[in-house]
Amino acid sequence: MSTVPPPLTRLHRARLQQLWRSAGWPSHDALELDLLAAGLVTREAGPDQRETLRLTDAGIAWLAEQRRQGRRAESPHDRLAGRVSAMLMASGRIVWRELSLRAVADAPSAPVPGPMAPLFGDEPAEAARATWRIARPDVFSVRHTTVEAYLHPLVHEIKVSRADLLSDLRHAAKRQSYQWLCSEVHYVFPAGIAEPQEIPEAFGVWLLHGDVDTGRLELARPARHVACTLPFPVWMALARATPDVAPDDGVQGALGDPGDPTPT
Repeated sequence: MSTVPPPLTRLHRARLQQLWRSAGWPSHDALELDLLAAGLVTREAGPDQRETLRLTDAGIAWLAEQRRQGRRAESPHDRLAGRVSAMLMASGRIVWRELSLRAVADAPSAPVPGPMAPLFGDEPAEAARATWRIARPDVFSVRHTTVEAYLHPLVHEIKVSRADLLSDLRHAAKRQSYQWLCSEVHYVFPAGIAEPQEIPEAFGVWLLHGDVDTGRLELARPARHVACTLPFPVWMALARATPDVAPDDGVQGALGDPGDPTPT
């Protein structure tokens, strides 16, 4: 019988992170078997003989190395997007990255620049003449609420170079598609690559002061706010996508301490 452990994937890494942050409750599935066979976790029995899982020294070392490799592989753009995502989640928002959403990019009556929410009114002919495109906002978020009117959808576009920012600003249809999807659009970029007044007035401006990983994010100018109701296709896209998870969130974290009495 072979004793070589199976190759480990990002799913194994995610499970190991959950176990590291959680009470260590076993799931008894294939991922757990792989981690046990690789010697990255071990089973422990408490005083009441309830079994839990704990990371071994090898598991901690492997997880730390995977984290270091992941950080090295991320571009400055991705790391800044992660900073913005964490900031939004800390303020109570649900955040998605790398979405592909079908949006209106141009319409006969659309102001440029300006809010796109009330484009069509009661004129279906104008909607039929609109130009559609696939919008890919860097960071899309909504408030964590059950009231649709309180969602306040936001788009944050991440730029790490002046050339990238100016290229984006030259494409009015791209900006309009973002405006159609949300109540506010913000540009986020390092201080010094552009001045806030270079960005059209409808858009908010966030400046990064210092390093991508540790620098301070400053709201240099708020965005123009427009009421926005998310279209049904956008809801379906959000339902199919996976939102970002805060670093301190864990699936098993809500299960409590393994020392707690068994509920009756």
